[in-house]
Amino acid sequence: MAMITDVFTTRESQVRSYSRSWPVVFDRAVGSTMYDENGRGYLDFFAGAGALNYGHNNPQLKKVLIDYLSDDRVMHSLDMFTTARRDFLETFDSLILKPRNLDYKIVFPGPGGTNAVEAALKLARKVTGRTGVINFTNAFHGMTLGALAVTGNALKRGGAGVPLVHTTPMPFDGYLEGGADFAYLERLLGDSGSGLDKPAAVIVESVQGEGGINVARAEWLRGLSELCREHGVLLILDDVQMGCGRTGGFFSFEAAGIVPDMVCLSKSISGYGLPMALTLIRPELDIWAPGEHNGTFRGISPAFATAAEAIRLYWSDDALERSTLARGETVQARFAAIAARYPEHALVAKGRGLARGLQFADGDLAGRVCAEAFTRGLLMETSGPEGEVMKVLPALTITDEELERGLGIIDESVAAVLG
Repeated sequence: MAMITDVFTTRESQVRSYSRSWPVVFDRAVGSTMYDENGRGYLDFFAGAGALNYGHNNPQLKKVLIDYLSDDRVMHSLDMFTTARRDFLETFDSLILKPRNLDYKIVFPGPGGTNAVEAALKLARKVTGRTGVINFTNAFHGMTLGALAVTGNALKRGGAGVPLVHTTPMPFDGYLEGGADFAYLERLLGDSGSGLDKPAAVIVESVQGEGGINVARAEWLRGLSELCREHGVLLILDDVQMGCGRTGGFFSFEAAGIVPDMVCLSKSISGYGLPMALTLIRPELDIWAPGEHNGTFRGISPAFATAAEAIRLYWSDDALERSTLARGETVQARFAAIAARYPEHALVAKGRGLARGLQFADGDLAGRVCAEAFTRGLLMETSGPEGEVMKVLPALTITDEELERGLGIIDESVAAVLG
């Protein structure tokens, strides 16, 4: 595959990653298709790593954005009151929180998911007066130091340059075959001789996206929630990639029937791919002094406008949730059929909603399948500690025809590598 050797390679840092897998120059994007500068279309099963749940340049959201800009509306406002901020808060409250009987204060922590996580960790420590945080194997929570400290990936942790402290990893659901879910953690928390200082919080993903599409069972999440409540430990649910409908419901934890103390949202919350993040906190935890946690880009106003419109468009009823669950089952069935076709490779179909994966024996095979798919016009990535999971995150608004076409390309690509 020919590599691009121009200003990207001569001037841009080698830290770039996705462009190494997809060495073309993209120019336009509409719905579930990205076009390179030569006009070739690529079906997108990546969706901005989950930041484009409603597709590229969604026409209804684009109109809202263009109208906002053309009317000279406020572009940058720190945390000043604006009509766009008010519209978003009122819409999020009436269509997302109240129908789910959730009562959260909303923090605008900064523009990205890692900012949402940092705010949650910082507040948990302030509220409890404790420093430790329990995280889970194969977790991914962000690339800034606090979020990185609760992330499992060795490569990413190794880039920190300083010790990542005050965190203790525990096994995620299914990490230990046959192990009791929380026997070890429960014993550590309850035993004064365990050496584990009582933590401020536990941070968890309902589905580990970057970690390999590892799905926590509803009963596992309920057990974790009960354990936290029993020991006075705050529960932080990182819904940065799996929220905003990715697993079906707006929040990935809805199916488990739990109410976390804090929830982190970003990626698709703006609806259009604009930077935006939220940290939702129970009202009694809102003990910050004014300005104690702040930043320049805590509220990008055009993102408020598109976010509010996306919620009105897609979350006034349950149509998107139902279609996401149905399409997710379609993907699961196809992946299970592929796994059954190659029993000698012990492939595993996994996921929830439209966060799906096909696990291979190693990262080389999964990477080769994704490379074959790219040559056939499909974008998808790998995940997992060794890149062993072929991961798909199509837009929730993808058409049935596009979904079927993409699954056909995956079929061909797996056959090209394993057949």
